Amino acid sequence: MTAKSYRDLIIWQKGLELVLALYELTKSFPKEELFGLTTQLRRAAVSIPSNIAEGYGRRSNGDFRRFLLIARGSLFELETQLLIAKKLKITKEDTTAKVESLMIEVSKLLYCFIKKIK
Repeated sequence: MTAKSYRDLIIWQKGLELVLALYELTKSFPKEELFGLTTQLRRAAVSIPSNIAEGYGRRSNGDFRRFLLIARGSLFELETQLLIAKKLKITKEDTTAKVESLMIEVSKLLYCFIKKIK
């Protein structure tokens, strides 16, 4: 790994950007969802850059790859929960565009990193 810190990794930076966008989106969720879907979405989102950072900190390619796979799982969890929120009409298609765009970008970055670290 050539980055001096996990903070130098574009994948971590985009993951953090995704968290911030998701928090902004969920601010408008109904109060009754605060301990339900809102919390689940936020935890899944936070897990993505957190696992990237933790994996990087292990300083082993095997561990880093394993934590990238965990981050990828959290991304799929986030995608599913966001779909549930749309199906329940808690959020609308037009309000999720930024989050969904970042999810696609992070997914592509994760795929490339995981493929590169074998």
